Amino acid sequence: MSRFFQYLRTQTFRKNLIIALISGIVFLLLLFYSLRFYTRHGESIEVPSLRGISIDEAVNRLESRGFRYQVDSVYQADKNPGLVIEQDPDAGTNVKSNRTLYLTIITKNAPEVQLPDLTEMALLEAMSTLSNYGLKLGDTIYIPDIARDRVLDVKYGGQKINAGQPIPKGSKIDLVLGNGMGESEVYIPDLVGYTLDEAIFSLKGASLTLGTVRYMGPVTDSTSAKVVSQTPEADPDGEKKVSIGTSVNLALSN
Repeated sequence: MSRFFQYLRTQTFRKNLIIALISGIVFLLLLFYSLRFYTRHGESIEVPSLRGISIDEAVNRLESRGFRYQVDSVYQADKNPGLVIEQDPDAGTNVKSNRTLYLTIITKNAPEVQLPDLTEMALLEAMSTLSNYGLKLGDTIYIPDIARDRVLDVKYGGQKINAGQPIPKGSKIDLVLGNGMGESEVYIPDLVGYTLDEAIFSLKGASLTLGTVRYMGPVTDSTSAKVVSQTPEADPDGEKKVSIGTSVNLALSN
């Protein structure tokens, strides 16, 4: 132990200690200035404003300032293709040269999505589903049906379209909906040649009522008598309709 303390008082120890301190200081100075050079301490460039300009102009601005860039794209039907709508970092931010900036532009071609199954949905539910798929509601077409505001059919471009078919994102979809009232008018069935029971059954199925029943000539068996005429008459072309509940008068004969 005494030799150790004697060594600490020698000139050799003091010389080695001085050399070690100087070496440590030199190392720290070299490390400090190396880091300053590597990170370019104090050197920064202001990010230019790129929103609202074309991607070509944005690229020219970035390259002239030594920036790198990456471009992503989205589709928006109400925006002009090729315009920058987002940038990261924001304009005015001070960053290092050669920093990568991230740009979002409007693409010209809309991506396709598969039409969701909207049949039997309520109108509000169908509208929400369309929005979630990036689609828009076009016209609402109401037809007679007891299901009020329920989707009965789906159309795109005036044509019927089925669930699962691909269509451009942002497209307008027309919905055919029930008006909650059902058919107010129906066709008159042709009852000639029917027995009375058969005619009554057919009238009920058509939402019509039986009017007067008249037998022509002697009738020996009313159950076998058949309709020979009716008022109103049936329309063979299927163009004439009457209101629901209309009475149909029958004339029967054996």
